[in-house]
Amino acid sequence: MKQVKHLPSENGITEGVIWKQLLIFFFPILFGTFFQQLYNTADAIIVGRFVGKGALAAVGATGTLINLLVGFFVGLSSGATVIISQYFGAKKEEDLSNAVHTAIALSLVSGAIIMAIGLPISPMVLRLLGTPADIMEDALLYTRMYFIGIIGVLIYNIGSGILRAIGDSRHPLYFLIFCCIANIVLDYLFVAVFRMGVFGVAFATLLAQLLSAALVVFTLIRSDASYRLSLKKIRFTSYILRNIIRIGLPAGLQSVLYSLSNLLIQANINSFGTDTVAAWTAYGKIDGVFWMIINAFGISITTFVGQNFGAAKFDRMKKSVRICLSMAMGASILLSLFVYASCGFLLKIFTNDTAVIAIGVPMIRFLAPFYITYVCIEILSGAVRGAGDSLIPTIITAVGVCGLRVVWVLAFVPLHPTVNMVSASYPITWSITSLAFLIYYLHGGWLKRRQKAMGF
Repeated sequence: MKQVKHLPSENGITEGVIWKQLLIFFFPILFGTFFQQLYNTADAIIVGRFVGKGALAAVGATGTLINLLVGFFVGLSSGATVIISQYFGAKKEEDLSNAVHTAIALSLVSGAIIMAIGLPISPMVLRLLGTPADIMEDALLYTRMYFIGIIGVLIYNIGSGILRAIGDSRHPLYFLIFCCIANIVLDYLFVAVFRMGVFGVAFATLLAQLLSAALVVFTLIRSDASYRLSLKKIRFTSYILRNIIRIGLPAGLQSVLYSLSNLLIQANINSFGTDTVAAWTAYGKIDGVFWMIINAFGISITTFVGQNFGAAKFDRMKKSVRICLSMAMGASILLSLFVYASCGFLLKIFTNDTAVIAIGVPMIRFLAPFYITYVCIEILSGAVRGAGDSLIPTIITAVGVCGLRVVWVLAFVPLHPTVNMVSASYPITWSITSLAFLIYYLHGGWLKRRQKAMGF
């Protein structure tokens, strides 16, 4: 029987210089997210270059539906990440093991459910979104292929979340690099060489997703620490599952609300025609650079707060939030300047179609300067969730981002139906919600409630 090592007495997250430890943890996540973005962007680049703008628009038109279902699970699984990081920080080894096996069980069950829901509803949702008729067939094919491989996506997400929760951000990076390269090679082979079109891109993505899932499972099985995965022990532990749902369900519902509001945005964009959909798709891939950076900061601070909260190091926890917030704001300013200045060149990576580029450049230059308005939402919500407070952040986001976005699109866009008017829903709702999170973080009493609940 394999011997299980006990948890270390200290680690870089609960000890050492905070900004250095944040960056040591942040950069593997950032590079991993970069390769995740490249992983997804490769599909758009290759179909845009080798098939055409119709195929590019078809791949882009599927994203919001996929994010609706997958995002719910990713939000739900964040509860597992928080619980695991807290148990790791508190050195509760039995609870940690139970949480790992419960999380994997949750990914398997959720994957089966999402596949069962996603396959039959795809045509209806794509029609409701007003997907242009000339791209409907390809959009439906890509969506269904993605859902067939969804269990692999969820296993990878929860497995990498487990590794990050215990402070290992390197292995998820290695897996993403390997699978990203595999995806790009397969994309090129299936599309450029074998001329398999959108099906080739979808099939390449499916194979790469299954490979990433296998790698993360193998790593957890081979571990000799108390978070080691044993296939025979994969089951739900009731009290762990309740805690995961308590923290993760609000985050999952928040993701659904985000996706629903974005479905409304996508439907408005679809109404402007295939060229605008293609430009929006390309912008979404460029815009993904910001999201990969801000999400890396969000994952970092959630894990930092979770472990330090579990270890009862509250001053260190609060200081890490201030440092992370400053770094995220600096990064967002630099990225805004870069994207604004180079958007024409960046769009040409995806397409040489002059009509698409003419639509995309003003679209990007309108939105890029406002990236900084989102920073407080990601960092402060990640911080309070790391301590186990998930409900109020969800309510703030649901009202401030999702609710106001719907109101804007339904009430104001019809008065002046332009792409910029639709796009304005983003900076307006980000600014209002960031202010709400800043007030809640400073005066909401969330930390005292969590300390009391945990018996500190």
